[in-house]
Amino acid sequence: MPQSVRVSPLLIGAFLALYLIWGSTYLVIRIGVESWPPLMMAGVRFLIAGCLMYGFLRYRGVPAPTWREWKAAFVIGFLLLACGNGGVTLAEHAGVASGVAALAVATMPLFTLLFGLFWGNRTTNLEWAGIVLGLIGIGLLNLGSNLQASPYGAALVLFAAASWAFGSVLSKHMPLPKGPMASAAEMITAGATLLIGSALSGERLAHMPTAAGWGALLYLVVFGSIVAFSAYMYLLKNVRPAAATSYAYVNPA
Repeated sequence: MPQSVRVSPLLIGAFLALYLIWGSTYLVIRIGVESWPPLMMAGVRFLIAGCLMYGFLRYRGVPAPTWREWKAAFVIGFLLLACGNGGVTLAEHAGVASGVAALAVATMPLFTLLFGLFWGNRTTNLEWAGIVLGLIGIGLLNLGSNLQASPYGAALVLFAAASWAFGSVLSKHMPLPKGPMASAAEMITAGATLLIGSALSGERLAHMPTAAGWGALLYLVVFGSIVAFSAYMYLLKNVRPAAATSYAYVNPA
């Protein structure tokens, strides 16, 4: 795990992509699920994004993942995207209040540090201090806001945060494809998994999505997935997981 990282424009850009783009996806997801069934929307989003990235990378001469790398990508994609993002999408469809979502998602860096202990990762006092201050800050920002949620919805968001954190830590120990191909393979496998879950749960399009619904899907494919998720996977390879998940403290829910 990198202990010191040279600050580069690419690293700064990756953090900015998370802080700015993923901060907007909560609202966009909420708009999207007004037209799309939640699992279907998440599945279509990631499958399209993954296939576009995969096709572009193969066109540029990037080798296809090996069977071993596909299996690793499936595991990480399942934890991060199918369980993590899929759980948040389901919770937003269930009407979880933004304050509850923000508080639950803010536990992600804490889960990341705790899961890291299983692999013997050393946690600095500065990281613990950052976790505590971040949680306090999110709590203060949501004082007086609507904190109502069904136990089902609240549990979904908390499960999603824990799954995302575990997948983030585990990814550093898995034989994933090199570079952006890892993001493409994870999105393809997660998208297919989510669409299977959508079919098994009986989701159906009651009517054609509105223009806002299509716009939300397009934004999530291009910016929320191809750009921001690739930036996140880059950060996981180059900084400590607690730093990569710090976006949970600046992204509004």
